[in-house]
Amino acid sequence: MNPLAGQLNDSIKAGNEHVYDMLSSLGKAIYFPKEGILSQSAEATAHAKKYNATIGIATENGLPMHLGVIQDKLSAYSPKDLYGYAPPAGKPELRSVWREKMLRENPSLEGKSFSNPVVTNALTHGLSIVADLFAEQGDAVIYPDKNWENYELTFGIRRLTETVNYPLFTEDMNFNSEGLLDALLSQKDRGKAIVLLNFPNNPTGYTPGIKEGEAIVAAILRAAEEGINVVVVSDDAYFGLFFEDSIKESLFGKLANLHPRVLAVKIDGATKEEFVWGFRVGFITYASENKELLAALEQKTLGIIRATISSGAHPSQTFVLDALKAPEFAAQKEEKFQIMKGRANKVKALLDSGKYGDDVWTYYPFNSGYFMCLKLLTVPAEELRLHLIHTYGLGTIALGESDLRIAFSCIEEDQLEDLFDLVYAGIRDLEKA
Repeated sequence: MNPLAGQLNDSIKAGNEHVYDMLSSLGKAIYFPKEGILSQSAEATAHAKKYNATIGIATENGLPMHLGVIQDKLSAYSPKDLYGYAPPAGKPELRSVWREKMLRENPSLEGKSFSNPVVTNALTHGLSIVADLFAEQGDAVIYPDKNWENYELTFGIRRLTETVNYPLFTEDMNFNSEGLLDALLSQKDRGKAIVLLNFPNNPTGYTPGIKEGEAIVAAILRAAEEGINVVVVSDDAYFGLFFEDSIKESLFGKLANLHPRVLAVKIDGATKEEFVWGFRVGFITYASENKELLAALEQKTLGIIRATISSGAHPSQTFVLDALKAPEFAAQKEEKFQIMKGRANKVKALLDSGKYGDDVWTYYPFNSGYFMCLKLLTVPAEELRLHLIHTYGLGTIALGESDLRIAFSCIEEDQLEDLFDLVYAGIRDLEKA
């Protein structure tokens, strides 16, 4: 093992031996080089005042070399904020501003000890980092039966973990915290579990209420008290889009520093929060009361980044940073929030209006995010999906035998009634066939 990796492991072990035990073999072996091209280049940048022949970019007249056909389109920005490599951890100011945003929007983080966010190539990359650092072959990764399919690829296929699902909802359509607890306690013999919490949930658009959130935290705590090391990941992809009757902040704040056997990780980003999907700017943040442990986890995270993408895109980070600092930012974001809330409320009003009866579908609770899910009662979801797309030119997502996901996020409010009319017509067509 590289001595640097050993030093990081010693720091983690000294800070919290349970967190050390959570690391995968790769997580224990990875490190960020202190002696190499990046460190030597950084030293030269600080001290080589005459010539710096270390940087792996081309320069001209003291600035990164660039083409006019590109810079002409981006003339509001200095070339130094676009063309050079961003640091592997991300632009320092962006990290600081995002941390301030997290504290402002998550009151339960006040007084908690957590790391500076590290920039990732959006949220999938952040989840992949978690998988690399903590998921060993055969480890249980726990998440509900209604989930984002990429979890299976990221953890199950890439890291050969075992998926443990539980029903998302109880019979009375509340979050199934008992199911989560049962899934956790099933790992008592192994002594380790990775839990993925995704709120607002993809695909249902559901976020738990306050009491449900407390029950989730209690389930995690109970598992830790039973001797299970829990890596609990808050996948906050759709954070902030809370429309009604739900918690309004991430559970990361409640889970941070909850118990020595609980490592809370937050995965979030500008991707959906700030409506910049193609910019691919995300963040990963760890919580621990031990500063040396946090520093070591950050170094291991940088090692994963260095070994995979080297660093995130510089222009995207610049654009997001400038937006977050802009005086108009809050008002413009609120405007988009209200549009999304209006669409969600319109869908709920349509479904509750009685227009479509109660014999063709029900719907799962939704109060946030981008999506909602119909539970079809009379026709198979995949058969309906194909019929809708080929007969009516309407695209939807079939999930399992009976669930049909509809993204109201990409449909104008005045078009939603027509959309559901078509879904209803499609069902009646198949019933007659």
